[in-house]
Amino acid sequence: MPCARLAGCWGGRVLPLLLAYVCYLLLGATVFQLLEKQAEAQSRDQFQVEKLRFLENYTCLDQRALEQFVQVIMEAWVKGVNPKGNSTNPSNWDFGSSFFFAGTVVTTIGYGNLAPSTEAGQVFCVFYALVGIPLNVVFLNHLGTGLRAHLTTLERWEDQPRRSQLLQVLGLALFLTLGTLLILIFPPMAFSRVEGWSFSEGFYFAFITLSTIGFGDYVVGTDPSKHYVSVYRSLAAVWILLGLAWLALVLSLGPLLLHRCSQLWLLALRPSCGGEEAPGQRPRRSTAARIQLTPQTCNVPKRMGNR
Repeated sequence: MPCARLAGCWGGRVLPLLLAYVCYLLLGATVFQLLEKQAEAQSRDQFQVEKLRFLENYTCLDQRALEQFVQVIMEAWVKGVNPKGNSTNPSNWDFGSSFFFAGTVVTTIGYGNLAPSTEAGQVFCVFYALVGIPLNVVFLNHLGTGLRAHLTTLERWEDQPRRSQLLQVLGLALFLTLGTLLILIFPPMAFSRVEGWSFSEGFYFAFITLSTIGFGDYVVGTDPSKHYVSVYRSLAAVWILLGLAWLALVLSLGPLLLHRCSQLWLLALRPSCGGEEAPGQRPRRSTAARIQLTPQTCNVPKRMGNR
């Protein structure tokens, strides 16, 4: 019997979900290939052309020497050293940058543009992540739960008047909208202004960061040609923590808000469909009912003795 139950669960739920999951991955792979493969080929061809032009202009170099120099550049980039500029570039391991890196570790974003290169730093990063990742999950869960506890005054929502229900739903929707603007709209505008990105690039960076995907193609505070405020990357790390907590709150309250809106919509349509009366109103008797009561009232004998 347990085997039959397991087979039924697999065929009824797991297998369709697995097929949908695989199909979604296949769809994504197809779309990304169609969109990105040609651009990659153009970039590769352009890079080879630029290498040939470089060798033509500097005849003292050969192909092998150029490849070695490119390898040095790639190794420097992997270790977090930007090859642009000179040795006066800001450090990737000052306190602000280190705080930003610690935030990307515990939130599992991991941009990939910076990593510890020393053996001691790598070992410490492992144990730091083992403790920090669960701590981050617990912190975000408690923060989201605490915010929801102060916002969800809707437990006895059905027992409240219609006007109070509408005001609570509108207030919750306004709160979520303003919070989304503060987390997902205004920060990309600030990043775009400071980093020289377009708004779409800033919004792309914000979403990839807060979704903990963290490609590393866009990272704040890494352009050596710009002079950043010392607390810039620390503020970015704080924004990441608040943004993750906000997303947890939105994912928790979003379905509740949609459910309440649908209930209000159904209640608004019910009177027009001849449904129940609004709560708090006393039922009114029809004219026919009042007329039927009149004869009964008039036929009551005035005195019990008259028969």
